[in-house]
Amino acid sequence: MADDSNETPLEELAGGSIEGDEASEETPQNEQGAQETELPKQVTEMPADVLAGDTESTDILEMETQAPTTTADNFSVDAATPETQENELSMTSPHELVADVTEGPSEEREETAGSLEAPITASSAAAEEESLVSSATPGLLFEEDEHIKTHPISLSWAFGYNSHLPVYSLLDEEHRVILYVSSHTAVIHDILRNRQYHLQGHSNSISCLCVSEDRRWIATADQGPDNLIIVWDAFSGIPVHTIFDSHPEDGVGAIAISQDAKYLVTLSAGKIQRVCIWKWTSPEKKPMCSVELQPAFGYQNYIVFNPKNHKELVSNSKTQVIFYLWDSTGLQHSAPHLTDRTFNKTVGLFSQSVFHFGNLQALTATSGGKLVVWDAVCPPSMSASLCVKPHNRKAIKLMYVQKDALTVLTASDSYFVTCDVKGHTKFYDGQLQLVNWYSHFKLGPIQSISFSKNPSSLANNNSDYSSSCTIHGQPFIIRNFILSTLDATVLHITAEGTKLEKLMEEAKEAVNAIACHPSQPLIAIGSHCGLLKVWDYMQTKYLISRIFMGASIQCLSYDPAGSFLAAGFTDGTVYILDSISLEDDCKEFKYSRGPVTQISFSHDSQYLATADEKYAVTVYKRIWKNGERSWEHLAGLHSHYKPIRSIIFGVLLDSDQPRLLSLGEDRLLVEYDLGSSSKEYLAVLRRDRIEQNAIPMCLAWYPPFTPEAFILTANNRYKMKLYNATTKMCRKTLLGPTYGSPLEKIQILPATNSQDPQKRYLAYITKDKVGLQILPIDGNPHKSSAFICHPGGVSNLASSYDGCHVFTAGGNDCIVMKWEINVNALEAAVSLGGEDLIPFYNLLDGGRDGEFFRELEDYFYYAQLRSQGIDSMKTRQVSTHIPLEEVPFVMRAMGFYPSEEKIEDMINEVKFSEYVHTGKHVTNINLGDFIKLYINHRPAFGLSMKEIQNAFQVLGYDTENGEIVINRGDLLQQLQCRGEHMTEEELAECLTTLLGMNPEGGRSELGIYDPSGAAALLEEEIPEEITAEIFTADILGLPTSEPDGTETEKNYELTSSIESAES
Repeated sequence: MADDSNETPLEELAGGSIEGDEASEETPQNEQGAQETELPKQVTEMPADVLAGDTESTDILEMETQAPTTTADNFSVDAATPETQENELSMTSPHELVADVTEGPSEEREETAGSLEAPITASSAAAEEESLVSSATPGLLFEEDEHIKTHPISLSWAFGYNSHLPVYSLLDEEHRVILYVSSHTAVIHDILRNRQYHLQGHSNSISCLCVSEDRRWIATADQGPDNLIIVWDAFSGIPVHTIFDSHPEDGVGAIAISQDAKYLVTLSAGKIQRVCIWKWTSPEKKPMCSVELQPAFGYQNYIVFNPKNHKELVSNSKTQVIFYLWDSTGLQHSAPHLTDRTFNKTVGLFSQSVFHFGNLQALTATSGGKLVVWDAVCPPSMSASLCVKPHNRKAIKLMYVQKDALTVLTASDSYFVTCDVKGHTKFYDGQLQLVNWYSHFKLGPIQSISFSKNPSSLANNNSDYSSSCTIHGQPFIIRNFILSTLDATVLHITAEGTKLEKLMEEAKEAVNAIACHPSQPLIAIGSHCGLLKVWDYMQTKYLISRIFMGASIQCLSYDPAGSFLAAGFTDGTVYILDSISLEDDCKEFKYSRGPVTQISFSHDSQYLATADEKYAVTVYKRIWKNGERSWEHLAGLHSHYKPIRSIIFGVLLDSDQPRLLSLGEDRLLVEYDLGSSSKEYLAVLRRDRIEQNAIPMCLAWYPPFTPEAFILTANNRYKMKLYNATTKMCRKTLLGPTYGSPLEKIQILPATNSQDPQKRYLAYITKDKVGLQILPIDGNPHKSSAFICHPGGVSNLASSYDGCHVFTAGGNDCIVMKWEINVNALEAAVSLGGEDLIPFYNLLDGGRDGEFFRELEDYFYYAQLRSQGIDSMKTRQVSTHIPLEEVPFVMRAMGFYPSEEKIEDMINEVKFSEYVHTGKHVTNINLGDFIKLYINHRPAFGLSMKEIQNAFQVLGYDTENGEIVINRGDLLQQLQCRGEHMTEEELAECLTTLLGMNPEGGRSELGIYDPSGAAALLEEEIPEEITAEIFTADILGLPTSEPDGTETEKNYELTSSIESAES
């Protein structure tokens, strides 16, 4: 290998050139012939060839019959039911999300009338009025036109952006409008007017985007289930075309748009990549042509059209460059060979490629600070312009231009532009002679550069353009441009005068920490890069920041008075800061041995508590020291043996003293005795196991709707529970929101002055959604709504002091989103869902008129007969109620078989429902209340085979065949000795009934079952080693493929016992 150390960078050379013949300026004609079209009014500034009558074929397109607007509002999931919402995204079908207007450059279109708020119909398309797209002008997005909010939660602002994707300049000079990506949303940001417009339609995080040369059309794509490619009109923000299932297996990894804006090219993101060419202005749903790439080419992560000929493309991975040529016969490609041996020089890894603006050559930038020059392979006797396959190229030169790795390579006007890892930007002419450079910006690695649409004015005597570094020293005239870096900084450079303006500086690492001020519109945002920023979220104005070098902020909390801001770090450090200046209020503490995950102040700001990943709770106290208020470490305690989900302070009922509780995945709710605690001793008042099988996820104080104080929890089985704040008795179990994943965090929104005191609201987050719930909770699914907020996962939730906004942090996507609350829209959804029992009837199989409900009525009244004695000859007393003792039997008859603890919870829920108001116990229940009780307590999604398999993994062992089995004797012993054990009589009755050996089919009344002979029968019928499949199919009699909602009583008694034994 040749040593590169003797090479001289081009900026130090006086000249240099690359050889190559001039290419023809003609673009291949479409095989279908030319056809003139009538242009719609003010669609866009068309390319010159289009205005002159392009020879490309045009399509007369019909409008799609449905075109709902595509905003965050479309992601609503109202009135979800467990039967219909399991593992379902909180959005409507992607096919119903995006309006397929199909308006594009140089295509004849029908004009539409009216707003996109209403579906576009054939009659509206035939109207004489101009469509919103064709009549749109630059800046239309930010006109003062406030739309009525029709959904409970709508995206209001996005803090931060994806620094791994490019940032584009849409409008410059007096407007300064840029485009970037925040999670699953493309953001058009007017910097000068401080406004954002959100392009929402993706249910997955956007993986790539591109913008047409005239800045009119924006294309975005994503990766994941139901991935989409959406083309947007940048002037109106309307989605004009959507491509569904473009790469259904893995989504889109790279995308580019042709110079004339008629064609898109996409690269799939899978191991075996596919390149597809799309004519997006056509209604055709399939690509015009495509080709599959060999895995040996590496992951192709960049692709671009030839600006002079959209039939040619180039893409590259880190190790391979591929050239393409497409026509009506298909898409051809070639992958020229290039290694370090080719020129006896180190090539480096490829970053980006570009076509030469003056000839047939192409260039590729490398991490070795070099440019690879590619040229067409032509016989010596043939002119380069006559080459039949211009995609067949080879490397003809490897040019060393600098020492640092090149990250960006593009062309603007008559210059090649490179950017590197040191934040330098350099300009070269067509012969790769250095013309000018910017190296004084002190930036991190540059991710993208985007030039303004309008070229700069010519230099005159009063202009302030810098001089080029050529011999003649002519004024260096270029367009203004935008730079974005990998460390999340965006800058605007005005070429005339070389004026630098920092537009954005955001978190470059994960953002998990957010906290809202208790009385002012302020939000503090902390990231793993150590950046702490405070924003005025009403004015969306950055106020103050502080950087903790080498530290990662994990959680934040304001005290109730708004004087302090506490920060917990991943190294276990805790800082208590002044909330205004962000200066230290005292010396930092480091008593946690793991990352601090939770942090909270008491109501009187006298205590601060933290929880860490080592399952410990640590308490700090504010004291008088040397005549001044100061903070000191009080004590810590390893109070849990699994991760701590929540810590909250409250107020003791009989005093104004604070109380502290923590909730862990170990199912323990621990209350601490702060009054009895002393230095290095944290006293525990009580420990309560609040769940039997489910895992509690979050904790909050329930608003005081009744004199009885409650604690609200949510678990991973989609249930929300109310516990008496003093006795910790479970007082109510309710069906929670069922939007694909359990609730991760909940927060009661502050009450407003104009709000009904009996109407409060709760904000929550799931794995990837943010939602709103009306309180008090009763299990009505219409009282909840959820929206996708961070498809990659939402890590934290905060609410404004006035309850009008909630904020979500996306963790690794480095984004914080501000959501505006509209409770009237959610109240309207509740009204539309029906009153009283109507919403609950709809949750029953078949509804109010279904067979299931009729069976429930029969069982309900049969329970009355049973309670009076089946064989009784007395006159029957028929009523609308049944005794509480009959509730478990009716539940089991309807296919829900609760454990003994759940039965006790149900009985207590009804028994004490009126005790606070009347002082009396309730002894019976009517049909309506029973339906609510049944819906709220039954499993949200029924019994699944997976649960039984999990139980066998815990209790069983592996055989030589790799199967997990339980020994028959061990199973019988576990059922009788572990968890809620069954008696020998109960077990014998269950198994003999299930195996068909008990002709009576069980007992209709309480009595004595004779288990004699059952042991021999069970040994004969049940194999020595039992697998999950044998247990499910042969013993329980259930299908092993799907859950069945009609299992018998004995099935659930056994599976419930297994679950109890497992826990």
